[in-house]
Amino acid sequence: MSRPMQFDRVPLSARIGMAIILAYVAAALFGPFLAPYGQTEVAGDQWTPLFWSQPGSDGDVFFLLGTDHLGRDLLTRLLYGARNSIGIALVTTLLAFAAGVGIGLLAATKQGVVDQIASRSIDVLMAFPSLIFALMILAVLGSSIPVLIVVIALLNMASVFRITRALAMDLEAQDFVDVAKLRGESALWIMRRELLPNAMVPLAAEFGLRFCFVLLFIASLSFIGLGIQPPMADWGSMVRENASAISFGVFTPLIPAAAIAGLTIGVNLVIDWLTNSRSVGNEA
Repeated sequence: MSRPMQFDRVPLSARIGMAIILAYVAAALFGPFLAPYGQTEVAGDQWTPLFWSQPGSDGDVFFLLGTDHLGRDLLTRLLYGARNSIGIALVTTLLAFAAGVGIGLLAATKQGVVDQIASRSIDVLMAFPSLIFALMILAVLGSSIPVLIVVIALLNMASVFRITRALAMDLEAQDFVDVAKLRGESALWIMRRELLPNAMVPLAAEFGLRFCFVLLFIASLSFIGLGIQPPMADWGSMVRENASAISFGVFTPLIPAAAIAGLTIGVNLVIDWLTNSRSVGNEA
């Protein structure tokens, strides 16, 4: 069985990654309460630069990150976008993992007909290019948030199933699983007490990686107009709405793009630590 993780030996890179993730989580949870303006409020002129102040009806107004193409405060939009982008990506990833891990463990434990039906169904799903499949479904059913979550979760569930099934098949050959079967334990007990705990570290690493994929996929759909719809703030749509500012030497669209990149870097720093810790534990 795998050795327990030693969290007291966390490297600096992983601590930086955790700090970045906590900062983003705090922004998603408390950002809308700290935002100086409303999510859709027009507070100033179009594309004002960083650290810009201008006269207002109640005195000078200050824009830490400037304004967007409509004059909305970019910091406010960024904070609301953190809640929308991270929240939807997290729910989607959790749904994909709940389905993928559950079906993958069941297929590895039951094998036979159950494994064949699950595996062939996943093969059919994976035969469609992800972006084309998503565009087709969203074009027919619309880009509502529930449809967006279900479609993207379905696409990512297939990859999670494959990884979970491969891990569980390796664990199925271990002696402690054979002992559990000889004791007469049920398939559910083996999945919950033997397979899942020993696959937790690689699945946790895959969860972080899958979350990044989902976040980028949602941002890509929003960039082409099929993701999170206005007036809701979303980092992908913020890049699209302000893309023409680059032609005028205004770097407003780079700010939400940097927000996406920052979270991705933070998550990957933690993933690297998890995968390296697992490798060291296996060698030991």
